[in-house]
Amino acid sequence: MEVHKNLGIWMDHSNANLMDLNKVKNNYSISSKFTFSTKEEALNRSEKSMHNKRQQMQEAFYKEIADVILNYNHVLLFGPTNAKTELFNYLSTDLHFKDIKIDVEPTDKMTDPEKDAFVKNHFKVL
Repeated sequence: MEVHKNLGIWMDHSNANLMDLNKVKNNYSISSKFTFSTKEEALNRSEKSMHNKRQQMQEAFYKEIADVILNYNHVLLFGPTNAKTELFNYLSTDLHFKDIKIDVEPTDKMTDPEKDAFVKNHFKVL
């Protein structure tokens, strides 16, 4: 019998909260390295430099999340911004993710218990 490896990811452009319902310590976070101070530093050079820096760091953020997703069969991306859709589009261009079912759901800001409940409900786990 195949074990279903499900992962819920609540995300915005700066943080991703990953929830694996099959693990005892099931919640952990990945943060983007593009901070306010990084933005200010790049903006002092030029606006184009700042946009390039943001794009590079955003791609590194998505790559770090993608590396975790490779270990799962079914992934739920949810959150209040379009970061989840950007990540989905990023993953869609890579054939490594063709056999992973990825759902994208819009949500408002949530507390940690609300995020857990949302993921459990989506995967129908009690």
